[in-house]
Amino acid sequence: MEVNKNKFDFYLLGRVLALAKPYKLIFILAGTLAVVNAPIATLRPYLVQVMVDDYIFHNDLAGLTTLAFIFIAVLFLQAILQYLFIYSSSWLGQSVIKDLRSKVFKHITSLKLSYFDTTPIGTSTTRTINDIETINTVFSQGVITIVADILTLITVLVIMFITSWKLTIICLTVMPFLMIASYVFKEKVKASYQVVRTQISKMNAFLQERITGMRIVQIFNAEQDEMEKFKEINREYTGANLNSILYYAIFFPVVDILSAASLGLMVWWGARGVLGGDVSLGALIAFPIYLNMLFRPIRLLADKFNTLQMGLVASERVFTLLDTKQKIEDKGTLKPAKLKGDIRFENVHFAYIERDYVLKDISFEISAGDTLAICGSTGSGKTTIINILNRFYEIQKGKIKVDGEDIRSYELNTFRERVAIVLQDVFLFSGTVLENITLRDESIKEEEVIKAAKMIGAHEFIEKLPGGYSYEVMERGATLSMGQRQLISFVRALVFDPDILILDEATSSIDPETESVIQYAIEKLIEKRTSIIIAHRLSTIRHADNIMVLNKGQIMEFGPHSELLEIEGGHYKELYEMQFSQTIEG
Repeated sequence: MEVNKNKFDFYLLGRVLALAKPYKLIFILAGTLAVVNAPIATLRPYLVQVMVDDYIFHNDLAGLTTLAFIFIAVLFLQAILQYLFIYSSSWLGQSVIKDLRSKVFKHITSLKLSYFDTTPIGTSTTRTINDIETINTVFSQGVITIVADILTLITVLVIMFITSWKLTIICLTVMPFLMIASYVFKEKVKASYQVVRTQISKMNAFLQERITGMRIVQIFNAEQDEMEKFKEINREYTGANLNSILYYAIFFPVVDILSAASLGLMVWWGARGVLGGDVSLGALIAFPIYLNMLFRPIRLLADKFNTLQMGLVASERVFTLLDTKQKIEDKGTLKPAKLKGDIRFENVHFAYIERDYVLKDISFEISAGDTLAICGSTGSGKTTIINILNRFYEIQKGKIKVDGEDIRSYELNTFRERVAIVLQDVFLFSGTVLENITLRDESIKEEEVIKAAKMIGAHEFIEKLPGGYSYEVMERGATLSMGQRQLISFVRALVFDPDILILDEATSSIDPETESVIQYAIEKLIEKRTSIIIAHRLSTIRHADNIMVLNKGQIMEFGPHSELLEIEGGHYKELYEMQFSQTIEG
């Protein structure tokens, strides 16, 4: 099982390194610097040995001075190369994750809504920010730096054996213990990192959800309960981090003890060698520097390998997201500049969960330019109809046709550009009113926005805002009233000039005074375009060309307002009379 896991890790590493293809020159530069740095680093202790053996004992002051200048030059060269190596490897990592962030965000925006129905927002946020940032360490502190450290180790060992093979063997007697300690450390920290990543994802999901729903938390006085839940998650996250810190706290002192033991053995044996003439004094002085250069990378190697493992754990999560196939198939080839707006549902069945059908054998037609109103009790399938029409979800049976063509024949983006939806719960982004209307589409000019706002009847209220169209809307439009947010969403729909317009209970949360303004806006919006209106208030849909009554995913009645009222015991008549009597009583 472990072998398979290692192979999987190498596969992941290959995928991560493949991300650097656009920057292969920088990758080659960083790798070359790693190779060049290794032998240059070992020059310093070698020069110290030569100084002692060949110049100090021979009282050659001129030669010693020359070698001292060479020593300083080597230091400067090493510092410059080290700077270039650190900068190039870090630049490479940042460039790779910049591209990866864009790729992940683009992928997330292309996923089916069903993915977001089952995946907490905080989890996707963790993948896009925390996990991708961790992948950066694969380049800045992982593969290339590990290669550099291994090359340094090999070079140091070769120089040590050339200088004194006996002294080198004595120093390496502690190496088996160090290898065992490094392996245990690597495995333990790797496991703890996986737990840390899981816990941070869990915490992000919790915080995202609670902060977004803070109004509900405070309304129901649930602050203390949520605090207790957060404390538990926080405790688990802290515990996971403390476990990894524990392994570091044990490993580093162990390495220091083994390093000190190796140094002690070297001094004991080396002093005897100097006295016996087997070891030069220069070698005895240089060897502690060699030992430091040997043990320091070994200690860091274990840490860097775990950093690499942490990057691979994060990359596995990110690649799992990127490999998610929960996308709407986009094999359509039709790209019409405009749609007539003829809509036909033919024996449509749809289920969010397989075989648990929400819509059952739905068939109806809307002629181009007509308005269809849909009403029915909660859960009857009203919103589901507009979700499948816009291809947010795929139907299991039947066909949906627009202008005589199956909607799957249309290129997805082209089709959605011709359909606009105004939702009951209007979502506004942080930014200006103008940016929320145009959604930062630079092809839509401010003059067009103002013209649309005047047509809808929203220009007057927007002009009264501080800064007018430049007024900064807070997140989700918190500083605007429900009616104002709804009007902005109407203007947004109008400036995109759709051929098919869908209004999903756009007046359900509006007070009666604002409703007249909204109703005027709706009439302007649906002029000369195919429209579908979902509404609880039947007074707002009386003038629709046809009204469809849904109940438990089936069409109960279909026809104009006047005809439906004539059906004795009909669902629509019952709903209408109930609402009309409530209005009279009110």
